[in-house]
Amino acid sequence: MQSIPASVTQLIDELSELPGIGRKTAARLTFFLLRNKSDLVERLADALHQLRDRTKFCSVCYNITEADPCPICSSAERDRSVICVVEEPLAVVAIEQADVFRGTYHVLHGVLSPSDGMFVENLRIGELVARVRKGGLREVILATNPTSEGDWTASYMVTQLNPLGVRITRLGRGLPVGGDLEYADAVTLTRALEGRETI
Repeated sequence: MQSIPASVTQLIDELSELPGIGRKTAARLTFFLLRNKSDLVERLADALHQLRDRTKFCSVCYNITEADPCPICSSAERDRSVICVVEEPLAVVAIEQADVFRGTYHVLHGVLSPSDGMFVENLRIGELVARVRKGGLREVILATNPTSEGDWTASYMVTQLNPLGVRITRLGRGLPVGGDLEYADAVTLTRALEGRETI
């Protein structure tokens, strides 16, 4: 006889598939939701449905958005001659919160990592090359994280973009090696953007 109802086990299984959530944390969250007498479960379910039904990828930069193109790509106040290439949408959030960059973005949705099944065709590198080929750009800032995969991805993008004659820069190393952009503070991001170097 099963000691835990199937519905509880199912939620634990589903939550444990989320990054950074192990089975113990998933079980703790599940039992918190069971004990919670407010409408938190309904609000959480509604938020998940909204996430699924309303969000999409911007057809220009591939950031997450509810409107296409996204507010950054459609803003007349952004400098369209500069693109900052990041690994994930969370990096866009971090840079925007630092309020130090007025250009546009391009989100790769990962880095080259064959051991994790991430190859060139899984990333938005081809779309980046197509954006650069259209012209009108003076700089592409490679803002991949300072990890071996981030460096490898940046090196690959350099080989693809160099023949197109655009200035390619890399964030200054104010970011710690192995760190993630989305966890950097505003001062560190400012120094990294100001200290970028031509590749």
